[in-house]
Amino acid sequence: MPIFDRVGGGDAFAAGLIHGLLNDQTMQTCIDLAAAHGALVMSTAGDNSMSSKEEVYAYAGGAGAAANR
Repeated sequence: MPIFDRVGGGDAFAAGLIHGLLNDQTMQTCIDLAAAHGALVMSTAGDNSMSSKEEVYAYAGGAGAAANR
């Protein structure tokens, strides 16, 4: 995935991890969600996530990042 803007990647990673933990996901799923959200936020400008929860889960599950954009 091409990186458009690196701002907010760490915050998005933390948000994905916390979301998984608060929703009783396995630790592997938490890490997958964190990595997916961190990567997806770098594909848009600024530090706000423009990805839906469904997009994050799809990307964490192996879907292409551009599948739903």
